[in-house]
Amino acid sequence: MARELAATHPDAHCELDHSSPLELAVATLLSAQTTDVRVNEVTPKLFARYPTAATYAAAERAELEELLKPTGFFRAKSDALMKLGQALVDQHGGVVPRTMESLVALPGIGRKTANVILGNAFDVPGLTVDTHFQRLVHRWKWTAETDPVKIESAVGALIEKRDWTMLSHRIIFHGRRVCHARKPACGACTLKRDCPSYGLGPKDPALAAKLLKGPRVAELAEAAGAPPP
Repeated sequence: MARELAATHPDAHCELDHSSPLELAVATLLSAQTTDVRVNEVTPKLFARYPTAATYAAAERAELEELLKPTGFFRAKSDALMKLGQALVDQHGGVVPRTMESLVALPGIGRKTANVILGNAFDVPGLTVDTHFQRLVHRWKWTAETDPVKIESAVGALIEKRDWTMLSHRIIFHGRRVCHARKPACGACTLKRDCPSYGLGPKDPALAAKLLKGPRVAELAEAAGAPPP
């Protein structure tokens, strides 16, 4: 299934726009309770205004909140960014650290965010156990664990460590484009032969293909043997 995911989503990548570890950390923190698309709409101005950890630490709260309003929970997120900036300045010379232990000790950074940073900014393999990841590995019966840390450990035992970061991207892509929460596109899924949950969504290829999302809908349908929507 992991090999099939690699063939299905050759374009899989981190969908949060960034050009540095700090930008990725900020974008990932902002992605809570909103979409990557919305975050990417906000971050160009944000990154230009606050290019360093020190600028977040010294931010004027009202100005920062105004920039973050479109992402939701802007007051809490503003507070988190200011605290993160201060902690980076105080503890790491303004530089985002490269270890799980140091990252999770920072304000607002949990294991999921730390794995995003490690895998995409520093090429340290990590599994990003977000809602898509949890939903799909449960549907595939890769693990029955419900705690994110235990899910990370269970799936990590199944997959070569070097593949963890890209596997996370592929699973998230599949969750956003094919295996939706309410109605998965089962009949237009390349994993249908191996999926123990096949049939949760429509099996008819034509109906399922209409549920596909993203810029490669036609390719995804063709790969699964379904007609283009």
